[in-house]
Amino acid sequence: MKILVSVKRVIDYNVKVRVKADHTAVDLTNVKMSMNPFCEIAVEEAIRLKEKGVASEVVVVSVGSKSCQETLRTAMALGADRAIQVETEDGLDSLSVAKLIAKVAQDEAADLVIMGKQAIDSDNNQTGQMVAALLDYPQATFASEVVIENGEAQTSHEIKVTREIDGGLQTLAITLPAVVTTDLRLNEPRFASLPNIMKAKKKPLDVKTPADLGVEVGSKVSIVSVTPPPQRAGGIKVGSVAELVDKLKNEAKVVS
Repeated sequence: MKILVSVKRVIDYNVKVRVKADHTAVDLTNVKMSMNPFCEIAVEEAIRLKEKGVASEVVVVSVGSKSCQETLRTAMALGADRAIQVETEDGLDSLSVAKLIAKVAQDEAADLVIMGKQAIDSDNNQTGQMVAALLDYPQATFASEVVIENGEAQTSHEIKVTREIDGGLQTLAITLPAVVTTDLRLNEPRFASLPNIMKAKKKPLDVKTPADLGVEVGSKVSIVSVTPPPQRAGGIKVGSVAELVDKLKNEAKVVS
């Protein structure tokens, strides 16, 4: 079974995000970038399936400028076999990215597509669902557990995905090929060892363009303005329950 995993290069989650002075975008100057945390979980899950003998090959794909090759090398250092970069301008909308990933999945004849449920920069949580719709594959989102019963899974076999919903946990049984998006509690990603980082430099990384894939891209989403969240005001102490209720009702206006 071949697994395709999409990864995205984003601002490191430990970095405090700054907005440009003209409010057109987030300031990326001299900012540490890393793999999207949900994509790390997706890569880890694919590698674990390979280690169990379920998967024969793990291919990672990223859509963006040349800088995303660093993220692909990181994924290969973690255990992916090879990588594909679809070279485009950064900032494509979710639908354009989904079209490119879906075409790569078709060309690679991937049996399972694993993606992070969302990216921490745009926070859209929709690319995985779009990929499944474009491919007409069954999908299981927000996976907290993925189980493939048969050790030698083929495209006709079934996988069970436990996902977190508002009411608790839901288990879905879907047939391959399929799309799965990962949640935080699916696994704990490993760290890349120095020998594997060195080996990743020699692993194949193919660069393709949307034209190579026969996909026309063009963002239909425009950013009007980017503004930081308002500063939080300091808390106050109240002397009684009556005073608290009065402030919630007349100042905060959260109760009536």
